[in-house]
Amino acid sequence: MPLDPALKTILDQLEQAGGPALNEVSPAEARELMKTLAMLEGEPEAVARVENSTVAGVPVRVYAAEQGPQPILVWYHGGGWVIGDLDTTDGVVRKLANRANAVVVSVDYRLAPEAPCPAGTEDSWSVLEWVAKNGAELGGDPSRIAVGGDSAGGNIAALMAIQARDVGVELRHQLLVYPAVDLTMSFPSIDENGEGYLLTKDSMVWFVDHYLRGGADPKDPKVSPYFVDDLSGVAPADILTAEFDPLRDEGEAYGERLKEAGVRVQVKRYDGMIHGFFGLGSITPVADQAVDSAGAVLAAALA
Repeated sequence: MPLDPALKTILDQLEQAGGPALNEVSPAEARELMKTLAMLEGEPEAVARVENSTVAGVPVRVYAAEQGPQPILVWYHGGGWVIGDLDTTDGVVRKLANRANAVVVSVDYRLAPEAPCPAGTEDSWSVLEWVAKNGAELGGDPSRIAVGGDSAGGNIAALMAIQARDVGVELRHQLLVYPAVDLTMSFPSIDENGEGYLLTKDSMVWFVDHYLRGGADPKDPKVSPYFVDDLSGVAPADILTAEFDPLRDEGEAYGERLKEAGVRVQVKRYDGMIHGFFGLGSITPVADQAVDSAGAVLAAALA
């Protein structure tokens, strides 16, 4: 399919504005750019309850679609492990809480380069482990937990699902939205879609360089879930990819690896879409269709 016309208009406007690319600014400046882009999500949906809190020493924001015990989604925001926060993912999280009728715990994990790998995943696991034991304190049902995230958050969610399997924390589901699962950046779509579609190959190199500044190997299974030897027994997965996304191929390849390991998995490519489209509900109706679909799958998995 051709690029979605509404997305093309936005990309053309960004090009005409002539601003610097993410990889051409400092992490602090890139974080401000991310906040500006997040405004494209539009007016946030109302939910029954929103509160900022701290779980296992990590800042979180808790959303509830209604009162009473609900299943729990632990959500990890995107942003290349360098940018993004609770505010930039707020619009999407509200929609997922409502669609899945769930309590969502959105995790404000530490970011690189100030806190390079593995700080972010350590924070992410601390929250998930706490929620598995104490989720009732948040109004949730800790016997029904899922993890999810977009982009770098999808990377973290996939790693959390693997770690949960390894230590016996039962998860019902993992929602991986255009996840970064191969930090060697070896799949063809990195080059095929590496320029002109918002997320670029150069930006991915910039993100990974900051994230792995501590010397981690991009092929380490604790960094790139694609390289985990055995994926059997991890939670069932819903993987969303976008046609014009540099990360398209690795997300779909990870789905194949899960399938080969006997994991129940659904992989859906959204044609005409770019990386980040999941949070662009005010720009293209396909974004809300994707959120609705993911929310329905999540609700069924957590029922």
